[in-house]
Amino acid sequence: MPELVPFRGLRYADGGVLDAVTAPPYDVIDPDHRERLADADPHNAVRLILPEGADPYRGAGALLDAWVADGTLTVDGTPTFTVYRMTYPDGDGTRSTIGVLGALVLPERIEDGQVLPHERTLPKAKTDRLDLLRATRANLDPIWGLCPTAGLSATLASVTGAPPRATAVDELGVLHEAWTLTDPEGMEAVRAAVAAGPLVLADGHHRFETALAYRAERDATDPGADAILCFVVELADDQLVVHAIHRLVHGLPADVEARLAPTCELEDAGANTPDAVTALRARLRRDGGIGLVLPDRLLRLVPRADALAAARAELPTALHDVASAHFDALVRPALGAATLAYRNDASACAAMVAAGTADAAIILQPVSVPTIRDAGRAGVRMPEKTTFFWPKPRTGIVFRRLDD
Repeated sequence: MPELVPFRGLRYADGGVLDAVTAPPYDVIDPDHRERLADADPHNAVRLILPEGADPYRGAGALLDAWVADGTLTVDGTPTFTVYRMTYPDGDGTRSTIGVLGALVLPERIEDGQVLPHERTLPKAKTDRLDLLRATRANLDPIWGLCPTAGLSATLASVTGAPPRATAVDELGVLHEAWTLTDPEGMEAVRAAVAAGPLVLADGHHRFETALAYRAERDATDPGADAILCFVVELADDQLVVHAIHRLVHGLPADVEARLAPTCELEDAGANTPDAVTALRARLRRDGGIGLVLPDRLLRLVPRADALAAARAELPTALHDVASAHFDALVRPALGAATLAYRNDASACAAMVAAGTADAAIILQPVSVPTIRDAGRAGVRMPEKTTFFWPKPRTGIVFRRLDD
């Protein structure tokens, strides 16, 4: 069974308000955003997770050591869990996601069933993160695991009556709050909840596989390499918001509509305008299908019954209704040698196509929380870049050094 253990956290010494020094996860930061974060404070965590320079990874390791040496970062005296809550707008009110940051002991093998990945991964990012882990010997931002044990959220919420140890408000207005959990009874309750069932890996597949690869390089005298920083949240609808990740297409074939005709019916969905994109997304949620954004117009792709049946016959049951799997089977072959990029903001994708930055965009529907759970339990991986969990935990709330 999965094992989550407390660890000696490495934290910003000033504590309190961490708006200027925290950052989103590395894989949602574009170059302009990185520059804004780095300019916000000389100690912003983006300088560690997206290092620059002639030897960026070695530079990140040296920078981390320097921040420890000058007292910018200090290590906890004893191992702890960190209770972490994100509160964000939801319609006319707010809602919260609460979880716990701990060190997840790596399984002997992915196939052991203790941790269940639900998505395939792209190789380049794994190489990048492995180089960073080698140079820093630190888990700088957490992976995200989903715990099926009911009641974990209530256990964690009992800690939040006290003032938080650290807070941050991000660019989207999400309030991030952290409390240190040191009570032995509370820590044991957290460990028991996580150990009660397999952990579904929601986010951070690259970093998880990187940690396994790094451990394989080390020997038994490096116990710190046997775990990874993990944010664990109860696997419940009221704790999770899952968005889709869309596809930007570069090199679109001129005859793409003719290529799509054998597998999809093409319905006109209006001009490529913000209002029409909003209406198309609503139509996809209501009636299904896949959105195709062209420079001047929108199309709704409706899989033909025979083509969809044939695709499902080749797919695991857990993927029968996953839009990214339908895209791979029914739409991707029609794109020929086109290349793909990925973004979670459909409106931004459509605007990029209208501006000529991309030739087209594919708008997908998000998967449900039960579908993620079913895929994980079945040992089935969805196509890469299928799920975007929101909001994202901030990097810099706590770090985990392997040597601590």
